Amino acid sequence: MSSIDSNSQAHLNTILDKIGVKNTDTKKSASKDNLGQEDFLKLMTTQLQNQDPFAPMENAEFIGQMAQFSTVTGIAEMGEALKSISSQLKEFRIATASNMLGSSVMIPGNYARIDSEQSIHGMLDLPKASAQTEIRFTDATGNILHSKQLGAQASGLVGFSWEDVPSEISDKNEPLRIEAFADFGNGMESLTPSIFAEVLAASTGDETRGVVLDVRDYGEILASDVQKFRR
Repeated sequence: MSSIDSNSQAHLNTILDKIGVKNTDTKKSASKDNLGQEDFLKLMTTQLQNQDPFAPMENAEFIGQMAQFSTVTGIAEMGEALKSISSQLKEFRIATASNMLGSSVMIPGNYARIDSEQSIHGMLDLPKASAQTEIRFTDATGNILHSKQLGAQASGLVGFSWEDVPSEISDKNEPLRIEAFADFGNGMESLTPSIFAEVLAASTGDETRGVVLDVRDYGEILASDVQKFRR
């Protein structure tokens, strides 16, 4: 009788190998709440021993049960793999947040501060070619401090800057308002520029939002919305 059981077990192991179910160490005790491979084999062996000898289980039905167990095992392994990936993504978000500290990021906005080189840098994204393009730098009361004519520009990204900002303006340490205008054939139209702003803090966020940056004069900004960054 023991030799029959041994042959049945060997036959089951052969089938399990063919369908991709991995053997586990039988010395390790399985969780009471989960059906492990050892428990499954015991159930299948009992089923085989007690089946009607005149109407035995069809091979297709037997293989189907094996495949179902293999699928459940695969899903469990996939769940563990996803947990590992989630942990790695969290570490990546921490590294990204750390790298952003002390940097400046380019984001859409109308306010900019003068950097350590007495300059302001920004960019325009023109939806189509313009006949005339103009940038204005104003103070909090709306007074024009400086303007720059960029002339005709092709569609796409156009950079601009105000270098050597006078000290009487930079010493106030206040943000300046940047206004952009372009003529696409129907007169000058207002556009929203993109400017560099300082990152004051960063948090890892979560799987949905990702890294969140606390940007000076703008508050919380998603790292995914950042167009460029610089040290």
